[in-house]
This record gives sequence, C-alpha cells and structure tokens, in this order.
Amino acid sequence: MNGHLRVDWRASVSLVGTVVKWLAAAMLFPLVVALYYGEGITTFVAAIALSITVGWTLEQLDDDPDLGAREGFLMVALTWLAVSIVGGAPYVIAGEGSVAVPVNALFESMSGFTTTGATVMQNIGFEEHSRALMMWRQQTQWLGGMGIVVLAVAILPELSVGGAQLMDAEAPGPGIQKLTPRIAETARALWVAYLGITALEIVLLYGLHLLGNALGTPLAPNMTLYQSVAHGFTTMSTGGFSPAARSIEAFSAAVQWLIIPFMVAAGTNFALFWHVLNGESEHLFRDSEFKSYVGIIGVLAAVATALLVTGVGMARVPTIGPIAGNLEASARHATFQLASIITTTGYASMDFTTWSIPAKYLLFAAMFIGGSAGSTGGAIKIVRWYVILKSFKRELFTTVHPEAVRPVRLGGRALDERALRGIYAFTLLYIVIFFVATLVLFLNSTRNPDPVFPLSTLEAMSAVAATLGNVGPGFGVVGPMGNYLKFTASSKLFMVFLMWIGRLEILPVLVLLTPAYWRS
Repeated sequence: MNGHLRVDWRASVSLVGTVVKWLAAAMLFPLVVALYYGEGITTFVAAIALSITVGWTLEQLDDDPDLGAREGFLMVALTWLAVSIVGGAPYVIAGEGSVAVPVNALFESMSGFTTTGATVMQNIGFEEHSRALMMWRQQTQWLGGMGIVVLAVAILPELSVGGAQLMDAEAPGPGIQKLTPRIAETARALWVAYLGITALEIVLLYGLHLLGNALGTPLAPNMTLYQSVAHGFTTMSTGGFSPAARSIEAFSAAVQWLIIPFMVAAGTNFALFWHVLNGESEHLFRDSEFKSYVGIIGVLAAVATALLVTGVGMARVPTIGPIAGNLEASARHATFQLASIITTTGYASMDFTTWSIPAKYLLFAAMFIGGSAGSTGGAIKIVRWYVILKSFKRELFTTVHPEAVRPVRLGGRALDERALRGIYAFTLLYIVIFFVATLVLFLNSTRNPDPVFPLSTLEAMSAVAATLGNVGPGFGVVGPMGNYLKFTASSKLFMVFLMWIGRLEILPVLVLLTPAYWRS
C-alpha cells in the first residue's frame, strides 16, 4: 500500500519491469536475422541492453510484488505502453528512414504490438531498412497477437498467481475461457495453438514457393523463407504488416487464396482449436459465435464479389488491371478484403481505394464487426453483436408477452444481467469514443499545412475506425498503399492512444482515469 492510495503501484510497475526485461529475449531473433544476412548487430545489441536495464530497474521497486484486481488493471495497461516504448527503440537506434523519429517509432511500435498495422514508414522495403529491423516490425505483431500478458502468464512463474486477473484485464470482454484447472496452463495451451497454426502457415507458404520452383510454375515466386516467416507472424496475429510495399498484392493469387483461411482462423476463438486438438471437434460446429462469424464473412464477401464482377464496385481501374467480368479475381479480392477487414488483419490484395463508394462503405461497416472473443482480432467483436441482436429479439418478445421470463443465452448458457450490461456499455462507449475521436482528428487535420489535408469525412472516420479497432488501413491518405506519416505529431500521439485503448478494449485504461479506482 502506498500512503493513502488503495493501489500498490510499486507491485504493478515492478512486474511491468519483469515483462520489459524479458522483451530482450524476443530481440534475439532479429539479432540472429542480422547475423544471417551479414547486417550490423549494433542496433539489437543496444536494444537488448536497454530492455534489460530498464526492466531490471523497474523490478527493484518491489522485491515481492503481490497483485490484486486493481494492481492487475494497472500492470496490464502499463505493460502494453512500456513494451511499445522499449520496442520502438530499435527504430530510433537504427536511424533508418522515417521511423527513426521518436514519435514515429512509438507509433510504429504501438501499431505493431497492438496488431493494428497502421504504418508511418515512408518507404517499405529493404532498400531503406535492414532485414533484421523489418523482421522485428513483423515480430512485434506476433508477440502482441495472442497477448503479451497472456504470454507472460504462460512462461513467467511470478505471474502465475493472479494470472486469471491479468488475462481478464487484458481481454475484459466475454473472452478467454479457462481451459485447464491452472490459468498458466490455459495460457500455455492458447500459445501452443497460436504457435502451431503460425508454423503451419509458414510451412505452407514456403512449400508453395518450393512446389512452384519444382514444377517450373510460378505459384509463389516472391514467397521466400523470409517472406513466409514474416507473413506467418502477421497473419495469425491479425496484424497486417508486410515487408512488401504493396502488401499481399505483391504476391501471387495462390498466396492470396492460401492466406484467406489463416486470417479466418486468426479471428476464431482459439479455445475452439484447443477443443479440436483434444478430439472435441463438435465444439467448433456447435459454437454460435463461430457460425455467425463465418456466415457474416461469407455473406459480405458474396455481396462484394457481385459488386466487383459487375463493375458496380469499381470507381477506377486498379494498378493490377481490370477485374470486372473476372469471377475468380473478383471473388478472390472480395473475400480477401472482407476477411482482412472483419478479422482486423489489414492486409491488402489490391488497392481498395479504387473501389466505388458503395463498396467502400461495405468495407467501412466491416471495420466495426471484429473477430471472435478469445481471438487475435480487434474491434467490437462478433459475440457482442450476437448478444445485442438476441437481446433485441428478447425485448420484442417480452413487449408482446410481458409476463414471460426469457433469458439471453450464449452457447446454451443464460447470461446474467450484469454481463449483458457490460456488453451494452462497451458497445455504446466504443461508438461514442469513435465519434468524438473522429471530430478531434478531423479538427486537428485542418491545422496541418500538408496539401493532402484536411481529411474528408470518410478519411477521418476510417482513420479512427482503423486505429481504435486495430484494423490498420483506412481510405484516402491512410489507404492500404498509403501511410500515416503526414499527420502531425499530436495526431499521431492521439492515434497511439486510440490503438492502446482499442487493444485493451477501453475499460482497463478508462478505469485508471477514475478517482474511485485510486482512492475508494
């Protein structure tokens, strides 16, 4: 306890230090990449030393930290902020390109760890950035995908006590199921499933490349081992960063088709994969949220396909050539983009700013759907929309039958009214923050002297939806082939805040801003 405060902040910050210290271990991988490609290792040696020093220093605040619920909220919120700050150090130390500026480095790092995928990198590619730095950018998304705190609970014994509170604070919605009696084992099970599916995608992507070479057919000519690992990292985390400037448009149709089911898998509740691996595949096919999730992607992809193949969905001819009248290309790009946006991955198989206004609004609406609870996806999430729809149907029924008692059920289990109020409150809060943030970003853009500003209404709304929902690309200047570099430093810091609260589903951050949290 610290004076009159009811929160033991020293315990929280000490454990943040533990996570930051172990972030150094993750930096060994880009160090190995640097050695392999004969690049300088100074950047990551210095970043590792910084991570250990900062983490060890913070750890000294409390020799025996004891976490309660309040300390858990503080620890989780500060952990995401701290790893984003320290994780941005390699960009500054390397001094390569636009991300060498501290504000830009923080933006890129927060975008990575929160799996947003929005970038301030002016020139994406190996001409300006080392392969090691680009791999670190990809790796931050993989670390953040399943959750940096979930990973810490899985591998750090000091976090096993209080781990359930930490995991609830990191994903406060209807989220992570307790799959095993011990929460650390549950965290490990989720990470094993995450690691296994990531490895499978890497093998298949690179296998496609090798198969094409063996057959003399360019199935995946650009999907080298480096690119396979890089995209495996950012598909399963629903991150969307790519070392290729044109995102997935730079790769073959076979690669694009292969990535689609992995994006869908990334947006699925990982607890369902755990059940499947244990021979309980019926859990997958009975799950109401999963059926709704797949159904929504299928319906919206079919609508987008119809718009593209008829030409109604195109405003101008894209750089990849006309796709109207080509059913395979229309279906591929429509399905890829809808899966990418709904799961909040943010990859692009083509520049969708060339789509017509109706098709763009379809993508814009999809930015609010999100993946499943317990997945790596962001935004509002399917389960909340599902419960809200069932609540609406209940209200209609009880209006006609006022004496009836009809609970809202999810997966056969009746939800209590407190859980329902939590879902209503989160959804309303998300929408209110979206509109307020859009107004703030738009007004700030009117002060920007760059000729691409001020933003249009759709651009401002899409930039906020893309950062708050951890989607990544929006429309116009922040489109899939654009970036966020031209925003002012204050706008970038504001969007860093949006990415942070969006990844933590708002409440754990807002709770810290209430006096009652600290004193009552």
